[in-house]
Amino acid sequence: MNTRVMIVDDNEFIRESVEILFQSEDIPIVIAEGGKECLDQLEAGFKGIILMDVMMPDMDGWDTIREIVARGLYDGNMILMLTAKREPDDKMEGIQVYVTDYVTKPFNPPELLDMVKYYATLLNEDPSSHESQ
Repeated sequence: MNTRVMIVDDNEFIRESVEILFQSEDIPIVIAEGGKECLDQLEAGFKGIILMDVMMPDMDGWDTIREIVARGLYDGNMILMLTAKREPDDKMEGIQVYVTDYVTKPFNPPELLDMVKYYATLLNEDPSSHESQ
């Protein structure tokens, strides 16, 4: 798999766990400790799958997605929420079109890996189908 994965989470244990999981499959991973670092990575040219936490200090996942869209950084990316929240909250309203899937923590590592591999094939098939309107 040549698609890169960015994990955006303020929890060091989650970041390290996901990093180890994906590195074991030789999947390139980028780490962002929060929304600002995520935006910096996207502005630096990151394209791929973003695993986004919802509950983060300063800028939560929903605000980060809004900023990604506002800055025109969504094209060529796919966002999967990876969060302890069992259900999306009201802040997702209006941006759900940019969220491809919603995975709750604790996650099943093989299932997360399979899901990301599946979405990577979709992202690589026709990137234009994932462009924002």
